[in-house]
Amino acid sequence: VQLQASGGGLVQAGGSLRLSCAASGRTSGPYTVAWFRQAPGKEREFVAATRWSGGITRYADSAKGRFTITRDNAKNTVYLQMNSLKPEDTADYYCAAAELNLITGSMGSSNRYPYWGQGTQVTVSS
Repeated sequence: VQLQASGGGLVQAGGSLRLSCAASGRTSGPYTVAWFRQAPGKEREFVAATRWSGGITRYADSAKGRFTITRDNAKNTVYLQMNSLKPEDTADYYCAAAELNLITGSMGSSNRYPYWGQGTQVTVSS
């Protein structure tokens, strides 16, 4: 499984960005895709996750109400729509995948995802 993240950039506080995570290789069967982020000097943290089959999503508290994770199965792509961005959202954002349907309680654990894309940088100016 290969993951390609894109869509980062520089945006003012209050603005929006949409990140994309395109998957290639084995994309059939049970699958969970997540977004994590890592700010300079900080640990990587969970943002949002979704099952490829749909129906189950999970968000970090910091993302609830502002971020939305969706998927386009035909394009093998997962999106992270980020609205009302804040300077504290500044980080490198990574998409990750696991070849199973994770339960919501496990979706936030980075060690459950063996496949990772490269980061895409998001900078939110105040």
